[in-house]
Amino acid sequence: MTPFPEAPGPASVPDGADDGGIAVSRRSNGGGAVVSIGGELDMVSAPKLRGALAEALEDCEDGGGLVLDLTGVTFCDSTGLNTLLRARRRALSDHRFVVIRAASPQVTHLLEITGAAHLFADTT
Repeated sequence: MTPFPEAPGPASVPDGADDGGIAVSRRSNGGGAVVSIGGELDMVSAPKLRGALAEALEDCEDGGGLVLDLTGVTFCDSTGLNTLLRARRRALSDHRFVVIRAASPQVTHLLEITGAAHLFADTT
């Protein structure tokens, strides 16, 4: 058996990054909010993202929801995608919505290859 070249070191949060290695900002938008996310969406940042999305959804009115701007996302793995999907499911159960208005090429590719793009489409 051929060994792998060098194994990667332990995961770390980049210097200067806030908790979880992502930046999240939110502004009101009618009965909902526009949430801009930047950085890497992975198992390190998932708890912060989960909390930020839950808080934003709590502040939405019935029928309102979240419009996500993911243009600043540089990496998204299955944990990041799962966090977005769970937020969507929670929103729907509370009569709200989550749509992705803009995304980086990395996120767009992930949504397309997993078949999840249509779940976040803006139908308005």
